[in-house]
Amino acid sequence: MKIISKTFKLLTVFLLVLGVTGCSDDDDNNGPGVQATTVVDIAAANGLTSLAAALQATDLVTTLQGAGPFTVFAPTNDAFDTLLNDTGLDLNNLTDAQEDLVRNILLNHVIIGPEIMSSDLVNAGDGYAKTAAVGPNGENLSLYFNTSNGAVINGQSNIDLNNVDITATNGVVHIVDTVIALPTIGTFATSNPALSTLVAALSYADDSGAGTVPYINTVLDDTAGPFTVFAPVNAAFTDPTNGVLAELGLSGFGEGEGQLNGATTDAVLLLHLVSANVQSDQLASGTVTTLGGDITADATNFTLTDSNDRVSNIVTSLVDIQGMNGVVHVIDKVILPGL
Repeated sequence: MKIISKTFKLLTVFLLVLGVTGCSDDDDNNGPGVQATTVVDIAAANGLTSLAAALQATDLVTTLQGAGPFTVFAPTNDAFDTLLNDTGLDLNNLTDAQEDLVRNILLNHVIIGPEIMSSDLVNAGDGYAKTAAVGPNGENLSLYFNTSNGAVINGQSNIDLNNVDITATNGVVHIVDTVIALPTIGTFATSNPALSTLVAALSYADDSGAGTVPYINTVLDDTAGPFTVFAPVNAAFTDPTNGVLAELGLSGFGEGEGQLNGATTDAVLLLHLVSANVQSDQLASGTVTTLGGDITADATNFTLTDSNDRVSNIVTSLVDIQGMNGVVHVIDKVILPGL
């Protein structure tokens, strides 16, 4: 199924093929070879020497001198210094594995396709886009933008709105204050306020001691999984009419009477986790085996049905949100074990 961004309405994002440029004879951004003023030139002109050094160390200079168009979120020198100090990486002495890692981190700052200007970001409020970085399964990773309060990427990197829309012949550059880490499924859950109740459920299962797995640590661990997460929006829990708490006559998470206790929370969460990275176009009609038992998928109507014949709709504009340890598909109703 085609991936649809929630608010940016980007065109299809193309896979980055290193070293390949356009073959047209035109002089526009689709032309062949090195462009006149590239995003690499922009980085150099704005004193982003650490970014330039990282691009050189990972053989990405030629790539970003290509046709594009690219949207590049360019970290400051201080941001790169922090990354190198925290990781102990030496750009002048990278092992093959470290070079691959740094290259993927850099590509996680690049979106290929029509340029995303700062006005698009601010007006959008929030949404997802695909980067040129890839996860272990070969799928392109996602970025989550939340610009309803500032301009933040994946809940960690702030876009400097005084240093945006720096245009090149092959794209646009926006300055950010932090190197954007390769995301996990936990990154998307914890950074998106629309999934805060799901995070509260994960945390409560952990804190209650009833969790089958250490949920928060697992979803944030980029070496875990891979998992597919069917992630209920807040309203799926809390809507006073249709939310699961109202449906069950419960007031919230807790061990008291009239509360959703830890053991039941754990049983519910397991039904939203599949031990595989299943993209939306890989979802087949029939039985889906989750960590908590079987549910039924309808790939035509894009629904999930639990053992109580309750139907959850997969939100088609919020699928294939890809992290290093799995993929997230947003759903509108909580899946329940047998009542």
